[in-house]
Amino acid sequence: MSLKQLLDGQAERLTRLGQRLEEEQGLLVEGEIDGRRLNALAAEKADLQRALEDTEARRARVQRQLGYADGLDGARQAAADAGCLDGWQAMLEGARRIARLNERNGRLLELRMRHNQQLLDTIHRLADPDTYSAQGRTGLQPRRLDARA
Repeated sequence: MSLKQLLDGQAERLTRLGQRLEEEQGLLVEGEIDGRRLNALAAEKADLQRALEDTEARRARVQRQLGYADGLDGARQAAADAGCLDGWQAMLEGARRIARLNERNGRLLELRMRHNQQLLDTIHRLADPDTYSAQGRTGLQPRRLDARA
């Protein structure tokens, strides 16, 4: 398989992964979360990531077999010599885009989890108001401001 074909395959998989991440973002900001679709997306993303890892391993192997140095500099030079530097740069930009999307979705998920925990804490306090906290108060007692210096 040529370097150009490998880069084209990576770019195509990155595009599909980006689409999955964008769909995931849409689901995370909705009021009602579709858990089944989120689970299906997680499986699809994992499959795409495995395929990307496999393709990257093959690309790096071809790069070494052709006598280029490991790493980004060798990859850039191999792509330039093979006439597919634009494809290499597009693939790198696609990977950066995926990293941004994944980070954003991680923050959305963290926010959603924090909100859910707050709801659960409130439900527990309301369901069992006689439970004492570590400070010796029941869940429904207001906290007092400690103004001691």
